Amino acid sequence: MVSEKQSVHVKGKEKKNIVKRSKPKFLRTDWHKKIRLGKGVKKNQKWKGAKGRQNKFRLGKKGRAQRPKVGWGSDKEVRDQISGVSTVRVENMGMLEAVQKGAGIIIGSVGARKRAEIINKAKEMGVQVLNKYKERAAK
Repeated sequence: MVSEKQSVHVKGKEKKNIVKRSKPKFLRTDWHKKIRLGKGVKKNQKWKGAKGRQNKFRLGKKGRAQRPKVGWGSDKEVRDQISGVSTVRVENMGMLEAVQKGAGIIIGSVGARKRAEIINKAKEMGVQVLNKYKERAAK
């Protein structure tokens, strides 16, 4: 993840640049040894905490990967943003009409026909579609 600088207005203060810092990819213990843990299949690369009694990963021994902990979270101002744009999940035309100007949308759980309609309407409204890799289904 590339860090992004964003200008955010904090109430009663000047604008300040907040950097959304990059975080490591949190992966399971020995993920590289077993295919079912996501060696070649990205969707299987999920975090699950180590439970073993003498597990070195759980104990936080030196040389092991990072574990998700309190403190890895983003600042409140830049949380839930993609490329500095606040996001809204849209599944139908009614949800799209409720989107504010300047927000980005993520189209989810719809078929090709409805996706095409949402993309066309979003272009008319001037709303940015953040998962455009699915746009090829609209053609």
